[in-house]
Amino acid sequence: MERKIVLGAGKYFNNPGWIYTQEDELSLLNEADWERKFSKNSIDALLAEHVWEHLTLEEGNRAATICYQYLKPGGYIRCAVPDGYFRSRSYQQLIQVGGPGSIDHPAASHKVVYQYKSLTNIFNEVGFDVHLLEYCDEQGDFHWLDWDESAGIIFRSKKLDPRNKNMLVFPSLIIDAFKPS
Repeated sequence: MERKIVLGAGKYFNNPGWIYTQEDELSLLNEADWERKFSKNSIDALLAEHVWEHLTLEEGNRAATICYQYLKPGGYIRCAVPDGYFRSRSYQQLIQVGGPGSIDHPAASHKVVYQYKSLTNIFNEVGFDVHLLEYCDEQGDFHWLDWDESAGIIFRSKKLDPRNKNMLVFPSLIIDAFKPS
């Protein structure tokens, strides 16, 4: 049986057959949490939708390292974060470090705004082979591959978010990072 884990699931339970976790039970930064639940090289897939931006760059690297250790060879993490290159002033104000101003806003705990190179680097530095699925380039132009939903649903995406049906208004930067076999 495949072992697939959603990290920081929040209120999103849209990946049937996956194990949903919250930060208080499986912290990305606390290896003891991982050791209690899993063996190294035992997880087939991880999914983190709008989680990494709540970590500092150093914490993001540490979390990627822990994920790498617990994924099976050939396993992957699908990671989505707000896109720092999307050409919308209101979107950028919403996703900025510290969020839009309200301490109750979910973005209030944002510590990093990623662009495709910075997020790719976090995972490449640990040893992952990174594939870009949805992202904006330096000019703000949007690129995407028709990715497989069965490998992990990212709701906040061009593909699935109804807000993006007629016009892209809330994109995510989405990658698949594979641990070499």
